[in-house]
Amino acid sequence: MTETTDDAVIVERRGKVMVIRLNRPDQMNAINGALSGGLWAAVQELNADPGLTAGVLTGNGRGFCSGMDLKAFSRGEDIGPMFDFIKAGAEKPLIGAIEGFALAGGLELALSCDLLVASKGAKLGIPEVKVGLFAAGGGLIRLPSRVGYGKAMEMAITGDPISAEDGATFGLISKLAEPGEALEVAIALAERISKNAPLGVAASKQMIRSSVGASEEDLWKLQGPLQMSVFTSDDAKEGPRAFAEKREPNWTGA
Repeated sequence: MTETTDDAVIVERRGKVMVIRLNRPDQMNAINGALSGGLWAAVQELNADPGLTAGVLTGNGRGFCSGMDLKAFSRGEDIGPMFDFIKAGAEKPLIGAIEGFALAGGLELALSCDLLVASKGAKLGIPEVKVGLFAAGGGLIRLPSRVGYGKAMEMAITGDPISAEDGATFGLISKLAEPGEALEVAIALAERISKNAPLGVAASKQMIRSSVGASEEDLWKLQGPLQMSVFTSDDAKEGPRAFAEKREPNWTGA
């Protein structure tokens, strides 16, 4: 049976708060065409509905999101809407609620949120270099402003994750929650935001996001040629193949 956007992403209203759930738990909420389209549609609904003042993005199952579904990617499924979301985010405040893990494209989805709540012990990382790729969904653009240059560089070139506790220390995580409670903590935070003047919230969000470093537009332009050279390389083919075959990759540097 063909998976639909309604299957892959579930939307729920909690008063003035929209809860967006990534719903591919058996695939660790890996990003395929249906999830990509469903997420972007949900965010557009959040943007357009005057009765909603904030959103929460979370994942069903053991974790938030494990990143790209490599099998779906190899089938040529359209994940363009995911990049629309990653670049634009949501117009209204969006809080990520992370249980278990947010890895690769999953962390990049989280970085598109304005605030992050994570359960203690959750793992956060961009391991793309371990399969011959690099974090081309905004991770390298946004991590330095969230965790600092040194930690961002370490995460990017080792591919090793950090814990939610370390993320809180570096400023990536706004609030820590007990395991299983990240969503409710995030909803309570969204409800606090909903009590404030919408125009003031929107202006505050815009100013904070605009105050950080170089413009994202310039960084996306820089990343484009780099992404093309890496993603079309032999190593980019070898990395996912080795991952699927559960063996060490044979890098050639080509």
